[in-house]
Amino acid sequence: MPKIFNFLNRLGRKGKIALSLVFGTVMALVMFYIFLPAINPCSAGFWIYLTAVLFFYLLPFLNPSFSPVVILGPKKAGDKPAKKQNAKLTFNKWVTLPLLVPIAVLILGFLISSEFFFARRYASVITVKEAEFSEDMPKTDMAAITNIALMDSDSAAILGTRTLGSLSHVVSQYTLNGYYTQINYHNTPKKVSNLEYDGFFKWLGNRKSGVPGFVMVDPVKSESQYEEFKTPIRYVESAYFGEDLQRKLRMSYPTKIFHSITFEVDEEGNPFYVVSCAKPRVFLFGAMDIAEVILFDPASGESKIMPVKDAPAWIDVVYTGDLATEKYNWKGAYAGGFLNSVIGNVGCTVATDDFGYLVRDDDVWYFTGVTSAVADDKSNIGFILSNARTGEYKFYPVVGAEEHSAMAAAEGEVQEKGYTASFPSLVNISGQATYICVLKDDAGLVKLYALVNVENYSIVATGATQTDAMSAYTKLLKQSNIDIGDMGAESATFTVTDVRIVPVSGVATVYITADDGKVYKGYLEADEALILVQKGDTLTVSFSRGEVENVLTILSWSFGE
Repeated sequence: MPKIFNFLNRLGRKGKIALSLVFGTVMALVMFYIFLPAINPCSAGFWIYLTAVLFFYLLPFLNPSFSPVVILGPKKAGDKPAKKQNAKLTFNKWVTLPLLVPIAVLILGFLISSEFFFARRYASVITVKEAEFSEDMPKTDMAAITNIALMDSDSAAILGTRTLGSLSHVVSQYTLNGYYTQINYHNTPKKVSNLEYDGFFKWLGNRKSGVPGFVMVDPVKSESQYEEFKTPIRYVESAYFGEDLQRKLRMSYPTKIFHSITFEVDEEGNPFYVVSCAKPRVFLFGAMDIAEVILFDPASGESKIMPVKDAPAWIDVVYTGDLATEKYNWKGAYAGGFLNSVIGNVGCTVATDDFGYLVRDDDVWYFTGVTSAVADDKSNIGFILSNARTGEYKFYPVVGAEEHSAMAAAEGEVQEKGYTASFPSLVNISGQATYICVLKDDAGLVKLYALVNVENYSIVATGATQTDAMSAYTKLLKQSNIDIGDMGAESATFTVTDVRIVPVSGVATVYITADDGKVYKGYLEADEALILVQKGDTLTVSFSRGEVENVLTILSWSFGE
């Protein structure tokens, strides 16, 4: 090290300038290639990168002086042991002053961009429209209850891994990305995750052929399948050098601040990465929000950038759920100013700590509860829905149990089985705000479905399918004197030819065979009077259709015509 410093000290002015230009430029390029910062003053990473670049440019001018280690020996025999003096390294302090400029910008930028100075500007980033839940939220009947995406990402990952594991020629070279994007594919909820190279050497051996496909999970039917791309893709997160996805994007858009990169497929199954680009809404770094979208084709490497409002309708995720929740929290906390958010908390609200998905109007929406910032967190004062593509917000003032309380209520219904509830979705059942969730076993497999009334979470129903849970839930609503209408039900009168009671997922299920061959099912837990039905009885029933043809779910029934 001293030799290097001595060499720098012996260089003349021209030599130091030449060394500065060469060494600084080389290090700037190397660091840009490795760390890929946005060359944008509104990016904190840019100022950190600039600080490092300035250091390498200024290094030859620092005039370092080095004091070597000195060993002090004893003056004469019998003296104390020798002492060691530490080496000292000093720099020209005046030359280091330019380094303070980007550091000062970084610190002052965050300070001035904070909520303390611009609380109301944070609050005004979004506009939230209030709507009536029973009127604005589409009603869910017996047919629609089977088309709700309830599977969480953990369960999707289990199914996806099993599907990939059955493909020996694929699993030996590739692995799943691990992140599942919720999309609306042909008006059906799906979760998709692309394959990635399983390490550097797998990339090296397969880069010419590319990544062959992706896994599509059906969160309604709890099924997954492997889909091959029409043209294998080259640019993925696990690739290296020029084929690395982030590097390819950065080289094409050096000034853009990438907020999120999500994998999606269009209606024809063609793969794309949707890249959300952010910009500050407040001063230099404050209230980062999405301003543009890059649509990137990972097969050809072609891309185009557009404003959010011009994003194609098939794109589902421009805003992440975390950002959507954060933006609502800005409004909920700072609408009354910064001091109110700290001291008074008058009118302050906050979203619950997780979010679910709803698919409606051909779009994916995030849903989460809203609670008062000063109340206990066991109840909601309403719900917000946020469109993942457009960023639109809606607020529904529905007072009731928050999501985790509803999950606990669902788990309590089958506590002897030890099932775990997933984060719920929200549905409108005859004007009743209702949570719907799945109950999973220790292996992460879906065992039951549960419906929990938001305003009265003691009303809980479970079933082996969504239809079964819905049937049990509607009976409980009727028992609570809540008018639910006919729920799109049909009716029939028939003679009973057979009655069987079969345990299904621990639930005593009554199967009644009619004289026309159709089978009607009900649940003893929800309607104990079904035990009275015998062969030869004439029944009039109100029923709904399920996934299996000619197996119908009883909503209500009576003896005789």
